[in-house]
Amino acid sequence: MTNYKLNLQLFATGENLNTTTELSAEMKTFYDKTLITLASPYLVHDQFGQKRDIPKNGGKIIEFRKFSALPKALQPLTEGVTPSGKKLSASTVTSTVEQYGDYIEQTDVLELTAVDNTIVEATKQLAAQAGLTMDTIVRNELVGGYNVMYVPKIVDGVENTVNSRNLLNQSALLRVEDVFKAAASLKAMNAPKIDGYYVGIIHPYVAFDLMQKAGNQWMEVQKYTTPENMLTGEIGCLGGVRFVETTEAKIWEEGESNCAVFATLIMGADAYGVTSVTGGGIEHIVKQKGYGDDPLNQRSSIGWKGLKTAKRLVEEYIIRIESGSSFSSTAKAN
Repeated sequence: MTNYKLNLQLFATGENLNTTTELSAEMKTFYDKTLITLASPYLVHDQFGQKRDIPKNGGKIIEFRKFSALPKALQPLTEGVTPSGKKLSASTVTSTVEQYGDYIEQTDVLELTAVDNTIVEATKQLAAQAGLTMDTIVRNELVGGYNVMYVPKIVDGVENTVNSRNLLNQSALLRVEDVFKAAASLKAMNAPKIDGYYVGIIHPYVAFDLMQKAGNQWMEVQKYTTPENMLTGEIGCLGGVRFVETTEAKIWEEGESNCAVFATLIMGADAYGVTSVTGGGIEHIVKQKGYGDDPLNQRSSIGWKGLKTAKRLVEEYIIRIESGSSFSSTAKAN
């Protein structure tokens, strides 16, 4: 991640601040943007969802919309006669937002004696925590869908069909044909693409196995005609699917003999909805010394809180491929 050099110490320890414990609107905006900037690289699962702003003064329920496709217009037009036309059919899916957050409290002694800028380091750690927390909330919603494929096990060169997670082991490695099959299934459901491609979220261990099998069929991002348009975490393309890699891809220790099973998500556009990380999605909170019950100005704190929810909107647009990996014997659930 980029090594941001931010002199936040001035603002958190009371220097250059007025005598109140409230930050100015300008400084609050600065802090919020800083935290979101540092947290954003962790939001891999979040980036492909239909974004909705946090509802203002409207309770905790948020609405996502999905639209039905129009039927074919097979009736010939009559010359000079305007047809009746169709109305856009939209349905809403609701979800309840929940609040999450954490903070770090530090003493005046630490601030005075620390060699490193502790406020900057705290911001980096909290940003990572906030990003991973929000991303995990989205991930857990996505892997709960019913549209699942199990990679077959290969035993002595023979393919053995698998129909449940607990039968998978490290011989059930994700293959090129599994990616093509998932993409074909999305095409058959007329799942819309994202900038001309479907997207896949994959664990580095599974990506390693897949790339070994794909050989020249795997296109690395360096060979893209427009590499500047890379997705966050993108590592390459196969079978019309652009893959992004994250260690936060779901792992269960539920395979044979409790070995690790990995989820690889292949999906199209508008498959799910998420709340935006701006406008209340993630808020950075800095308190100077003397806030609350602190008569001797001994404590300051820095923290974050945010509202988040995620919702699958079209199950058919998300395919979860469950497989083993050559690392299944040592990988841990997350």
